[in-house]
Amino acid sequence: MKKIRFFLLLFCAVSISVSAQKVNIVINNPSAITRSGAIVSIKWTDVIAKYAGIDTANFKVVDLDTKQELPFQLEYIGQKAIQNLLVQLSIEPKGQCKLSLITGKPTKLVQKTFARYVPERFDDFAWENDKVAYRMYGKALESRKDNAFGTDVWAKRTRKLVINDWYKSGDYHADHGDGLDYYSVGLTLGAGDIAPFVKDSIYFSKNYHHWKVLDNGPLRSTFELGYDEWDVAGNKVKVTKTISLDAGSQMNKVTVNYTYTGADALPVAVGIVKRKEPGSMLMDEQQGVMAYWEPKHGADGTIGVGVIIPAALKMNVDKGHLLVHAAAKNNQPLVYYNGSAWDKAGEIIAAKAWFDYLYNFKQQLQQPLKVELQ
Repeated sequence: MKKIRFFLLLFCAVSISVSAQKVNIVINNPSAITRSGAIVSIKWTDVIAKYAGIDTANFKVVDLDTKQELPFQLEYIGQKAIQNLLVQLSIEPKGQCKLSLITGKPTKLVQKTFARYVPERFDDFAWENDKVAYRMYGKALESRKDNAFGTDVWAKRTRKLVINDWYKSGDYHADHGDGLDYYSVGLTLGAGDIAPFVKDSIYFSKNYHHWKVLDNGPLRSTFELGYDEWDVAGNKVKVTKTISLDAGSQMNKVTVNYTYTGADALPVAVGIVKRKEPGSMLMDEQQGVMAYWEPKHGADGTIGVGVIIPAALKMNVDKGHLLVHAAAKNNQPLVYYNGSAWDKAGEIIAAKAWFDYLYNFKQQLQQPLKVELQ
């Protein structure tokens, strides 16, 4: 009897210990905007501080109110150790969501973001989510007559990922139902790329020469592009661009890190290439929001492009671009956002809707979801 009582007490003690390690997470939305399909980031060190014994291969994230399992991703950002737990959820304005981590095999997620180096197409680097797709041009394209520089937009109208299929077919300049590539970049900044702007000139680098994928979905893909040193009005400059795209978002997060020989801040400009035909423009220096709803491109429809940069100094139309000017400090990150929408995708179909989306996105940056672990 004493042995039975001992084992019961031991079992209860173990049960209480395991229960005490379970973690509940409260997410609050401080804004007056519905956060639909938002990606919330939770520091992994905070999770293991509450739940040191968590098995990373055997847990689920559950909404305590609806009892529904939520999609999640363990984010590494190029490190060996987990950096963040990413969870996709929806919260009403001023609302709250209570989550719990429970033991069990999570449901296999549909990949919603993807990024890869494309050696079979002159060193392109392409990335996408369930809304939009983009690419940057690489070293192998530099010696060709069709070389291009800035950020390219692929107009897609499907939730599925298309990059691999489109490159495999090679027939992505015609719309077969999922979209097409008709956005024209050339030797411009395209859809929101960045470059030094010194003495009234844009100083383009060569195309990217180095790349590294830091995370590859399912909810967020992040990668790095490295550019070789080039001359900017006598100043030797190098730059690394870290680009991140979340599921459900029209916008990329772009973190640029310039290193250079000069002591002063480096003037830079983020640009959107302007077409000859009239389009709708938004240039809000106070909010750091710049947008362009392009002229209609025949049967292909209309693309909107936008930039959000908190460090904006001024905006103007110059050098064939809409430009927002800023200052980069030596070896210090400068963060901005660029993105696009296509009217034939059926969600954002007019200039006002695109401008409203950008202002809402800016408000969400200013009022991020708040995380509390219990």
